[in-house]
Formats: sequence, structure tokens, C-alpha cells
Amino acid sequence: MPGTDPGHEPVPGPVTGPATGPVTGPVTDPAGSSSEASGRLPASSLAAAVGEQFSLEKSIGGVRGLLEAVVPITIFSLVYGITHDIRTSCVAALVPSVAFAIWRLIRRESLTQAVSGVLGLGLGAFLALRTGRSENFFLPSIIKNAAYGAGYAVSILLRWPVIGLLLGFALGELTHWRRVPARLRVYQQATWVWVGMFGLRLLVQVPLYLLGMTATLGLVSVPLGIPLFALAAYLTWVIIRRVPVAHATPATVEPTGGRADRTPAEG
Repeated sequence: MPGTDPGHEPVPGPVTGPATGPVTGPVTDPAGSSSEASGRLPASSLAAAVGEQFSLEKSIGGVRGLLEAVVPITIFSLVYGITHDIRTSCVAALVPSVAFAIWRLIRRESLTQAVSGVLGLGLGAFLALRTGRSENFFLPSIIKNAAYGAGYAVSILLRWPVIGLLLGFALGELTHWRRVPARLRVYQQATWVWVGMFGLRLLVQVPLYLLGMTATLGLVSVPLGIPLFALAAYLTWVIIRRVPVAHATPATVEPTGGRADRTPAEG
């Protein structure tokens, strides 16, 4: 889901899935977030995952999504590395984040990503200033990675993998994919990819956090953010395209309005 997340605006128009035909209508992000590369699969990455060809640009939300994800954290790290002043560093990080939000507002675009980005940075800044510990600026990110990693893992064990829920509805499978073992298996494998992404982030972030290495935490957030997120999206695309979409067939659809298939002789 997590540096910061790529863009999360709905994808207008049809998205073509492998061997499926178009997925019509806007594909929205059910998790709807953006601030930190949380691993929530946004609509842009969803489009990249179900398309005939993988789109790196879509997976990271385009150039603006990249800037919104990288710039605030990078500025915080640089300013803190130079000044070692928490307040100055937090303000410096919030300025571009607010500017991106204002830019979207002026252009009458979706504010979901920008607002959640400001809120995420604001929470980190509040914790850092409140406790006097600069590394707490990254605490919301660490907690979010742990929570999503655990949630995605549990969804696999329950045989309701998160990626299947997201892509299943986007591709018109609904939950029919759960009745097709091969399709269920690839959705579980794809969800494990995201669990791995969260786990790798925690493996790097937690020791740095415990050691109080704030500037280093900020620097590693860049490669652990957008690049790792894009890699997870690409691997998701590679995995799920191996098995055809599991559309429900008439034989598997329950008749409505009673036993509509009865013969006249049955009354």
C-alpha cells in the first residue's frame, strides 16, 4: 500500500483486462488513500495491473504522483540533516504538500491524494514536535506498514486475498474467482507480493527508527516508496495474467425469483 503513495484518482474510461474486454466506468480505489506508500492498490496501479501492457507511469500516478510522493519526505530529510531542527524540517515538508493540494484545488481535480498526504505529514509532524523526537515523524508510516502487512497476510489465510477483492470487482469477476482454484491461487500469490513489500519496509525502517537515525530514515523512504511500490504493481500484473479471468457462467449463477428453471410438469 508505504515514501508516499502514487496518485489515486479514478481512471476514466475503459480499462482493458487480459482476455476480458473493457472494464467500463471509473475504477476507484476502495481503500482511498495516498499519503505514504501504504500499499493500498490505487486506481492508477489497478489499471496497470489489469491492462494488456504494464504501465509504469500509471502504476506511480504519473509525474505529479511521483513528485507528491517524493518531494515532501526528501525536503524533510535534507532540512533536518542540515539544521537538526524538528520544527523547521516539519514546516519545510508541509509547504510542498499543501502547495500540491492547492494546485489540485485550482484545477478542480480530486483532492483525495493531496489531502491524505497533508494529513499524514501533519500527523507525523505533530508526533515529532509533541515528543521532541524527530524519528517520530516516520512513526505513522511504520505503523501503517505493519497494519497493512498484517491485514493482507490475514486476508490470504482466510482465502479472501485483498488483491482478489480489488481486481475481482474491477474485472467483473466479483467473487466468482474464489470458486476457481487457479485464479484464487494467483490472487493469493499477488497479495503475498504486497505483504513482502510491507515486510521489507519494516525490516529497514524499524532498526533505523529505534536507533534514532532520522535523516537516514527519510533517505531510505524514497527507494522504499515509489520504486518498491511500482515493482509490487508490476509483479502483480505478471502473476495474475497467467490465469484467465474467472467470469461466472450461466450454470454457476443462482436463478432469481424461485426455481425459474422448473418445467411446466413440475408446476
